[in-house]
Amino acid sequence: MYGTTGWGAGPGDGGLFTETPGPNGSWEYNWSYSFQGGKDAADPWGTLTLDAAGNMYGATLEGGGGPCQNYGGGCGTVFKLTQRKGVWSDRVLHAFKNHPGAYPHAGVILDASGNLYGTTYGDDKKTFGSVFEITP
Repeated sequence: MYGTTGWGAGPGDGGLFTETPGPNGSWEYNWSYSFQGGKDAADPWGTLTLDAAGNMYGATLEGGGGPCQNYGGGCGTVFKLTQRKGVWSDRVLHAFKNHPGAYPHAGVILDASGNLYGTTYGDDKKTFGSVFEITP
Protein backbone atom coordinates (compact mmCIF):
# COMPACT_ATOMS: atom_id res chain seq x y z
CA MET A 1 0.00 0.00 0.00
CA TYR A 2 1.30 3.45 -0.92
CA GLY A 3 0.33 6.83 0.44
CA THR A 4 1.55 10.39 0.78
CA THR A 5 1.61 12.77 3.68
CA GLY A 6 2.70 16.34 4.11
CA TRP A 7 3.51 18.63 6.99
CA GLY A 8 5.72 17.21 9.68
CA ALA A 9 6.10 13.70 8.26
CA GLY A 10 9.59 12.44 7.53
CA PRO A 11 12.43 14.67 6.41
CA GLY A 12 11.73 17.37 3.82
CA ASP A 13 8.30 18.67 2.82
CA GLY A 14 6.21 15.51 2.97
CA GLY A 15 6.55 12.50 0.75
CA LEU A 16 5.77 8.87 0.05
CA PHE A 17 5.32 6.06 2.55
CA THR A 18 4.66 2.38 2.06
CA GLU A 19 2.88 -0.17 4.23
CA THR A 20 3.52 -3.88 3.71
CA PRO A 21 1.89 -6.85 5.44
CA GLY A 22 4.11 -8.20 8.20
CA PRO A 23 4.57 -11.84 9.14
CA ASN A 24 2.10 -11.68 12.05
CA GLY A 25 -0.68 -9.94 10.15
CA SER A 26 0.29 -6.42 11.21
CA TRP A 27 1.40 -3.75 8.76
CA GLU A 28 5.00 -2.48 8.53
CA TYR A 29 5.52 1.21 7.81
CA ASN A 30 8.43 2.50 5.69
CA TRP A 31 9.25 6.10 4.74
CA SER A 32 10.16 5.82 1.03
CA TYR A 33 10.69 9.29 -0.43
CA SER A 34 10.90 12.94 0.68
CA PHE A 35 9.95 16.00 -1.37
CA GLN A 36 12.28 18.97 -0.93
CA GLY A 37 10.03 21.99 -1.51
CA GLY A 38 11.13 25.13 -3.38
CA LYS A 39 11.19 24.21 -7.07
CA ASP A 40 10.58 20.57 -6.12
CA ALA A 41 7.18 19.33 -4.98
CA ALA A 42 6.03 19.96 -1.38
CA ASP A 43 3.16 18.79 0.81
CA PRO A 44 1.38 16.16 -1.30
CA TRP A 45 -2.40 16.30 -1.20
CA GLY A 46 -4.92 13.71 -2.28
CA THR A 47 -4.61 10.23 -3.66
CA LEU A 48 -1.96 8.71 -5.88
CA THR A 49 -2.69 7.39 -9.38
CA LEU A 50 -0.75 4.39 -10.67
CA ASP A 51 0.01 3.71 -14.35
CA ALA A 52 0.63 0.32 -16.01
CA ALA A 53 4.42 0.71 -15.64
CA GLY A 54 4.18 1.22 -11.86
CA ASN A 55 4.79 4.99 -11.88
CA MET A 56 2.76 7.08 -9.48
CA TYR A 57 1.25 10.50 -10.12
CA GLY A 58 -0.13 13.03 -7.69
CA ALA A 59 -0.45 16.67 -6.75
CA THR A 60 1.13 18.80 -4.06
CA LEU A 61 -0.45 21.74 -2.33
CA GLU A 62 2.83 23.68 -2.37
CA GLY A 63 6.24 23.63 -4.06
CA GLY A 64 7.18 24.26 -7.66
CA GLY A 65 8.47 27.79 -7.06
CA GLY A 66 6.36 30.59 -8.42
CA PRO A 67 4.63 33.64 -6.98
CA CYS A 68 2.73 31.99 -4.10
CA GLN A 69 4.39 32.61 -0.75
CA ASN A 70 4.09 29.74 1.72
CA TYR A 71 6.22 27.26 3.66
CA GLY A 72 6.66 24.91 0.68
CA GLY A 73 7.74 27.64 -1.73
CA GLY A 74 5.21 27.73 -4.54
CA CYS A 75 1.67 27.34 -5.86
CA GLY A 76 1.69 23.54 -6.05
CA THR A 77 2.72 20.86 -8.52
CA VAL A 78 1.73 17.73 -10.36
CA PHE A 79 4.46 15.12 -9.97
CA LYS A 80 5.52 11.69 -11.18
CA LEU A 81 7.25 9.19 -8.86
CA THR A 82 9.39 6.49 -10.46
CA GLN A 83 11.15 3.58 -8.77
CA ARG A 84 14.40 2.17 -10.13
CA LYS A 85 16.33 -0.53 -8.27
CA GLY A 86 14.34 0.15 -5.11
CA VAL A 87 15.02 3.91 -5.08
CA TRP A 88 12.22 6.43 -5.69
CA SER A 89 12.72 9.71 -7.54
CA ASP A 90 10.29 12.45 -8.48
CA ARG A 91 9.85 14.72 -11.45
CA VAL A 92 7.68 17.80 -11.41
CA LEU A 93 5.44 17.58 -14.49
CA HIS A 94 3.79 20.95 -13.90
CA ALA A 95 4.40 23.79 -11.46
CA PHE A 96 1.39 26.06 -10.96
CA LYS A 97 2.08 29.80 -11.21
CA ASN A 98 -1.37 30.98 -10.05
CA HIS A 99 -2.65 31.14 -13.63
CA PRO A 100 -4.89 29.35 -14.38
CA GLY A 101 -4.88 28.14 -10.79
CA ALA A 102 -2.99 27.38 -7.61
CA TYR A 103 -2.99 24.89 -4.76
CA PRO A 104 -4.27 21.54 -6.02
CA HIS A 105 -6.44 20.07 -3.24
CA ALA A 106 -6.96 16.57 -4.66
CA GLY A 107 -5.11 13.86 -6.53
CA VAL A 108 -5.07 13.47 -10.29
CA ILE A 109 -6.70 10.94 -12.60
CA LEU A 110 -5.09 9.36 -15.65
CA ASP A 111 -6.86 8.64 -18.93
CA ALA A 112 -6.06 5.87 -21.43
CA SER A 113 -3.88 8.26 -23.47
CA GLY A 114 -1.71 9.18 -20.46
CA ASN A 115 -3.20 12.63 -19.82
CA LEU A 116 -3.62 13.76 -16.22
CA TYR A 117 -6.62 15.72 -14.92
CA GLY A 118 -7.26 17.48 -11.65
CA THR A 119 -8.48 20.60 -9.91
CA THR A 120 -6.98 23.55 -8.06
CA TYR A 121 -8.36 25.62 -5.24
CA GLY A 122 -6.96 29.01 -6.25
CA ASP A 123 -5.49 31.73 -4.04
CA ASP A 124 -8.84 33.51 -3.36
CA LYS A 125 -7.35 36.78 -4.67
CA LYS A 126 -6.54 36.33 -8.36
CA THR A 127 -7.76 32.79 -8.98
CA PHE A 128 -10.68 30.85 -7.58
CA GLY A 129 -10.05 27.33 -8.79
CA SER A 130 -9.58 25.56 -12.07
CA VAL A 131 -9.81 22.21 -13.82
CA PHE A 132 -6.59 21.24 -15.59
CA GLU A 133 -5.24 18.73 -18.10
CA ILE A 134 -1.54 17.88 -18.32
CA THR A 135 0.00 15.85 -21.12
CA PRO A 136 3.30 14.46 -19.78
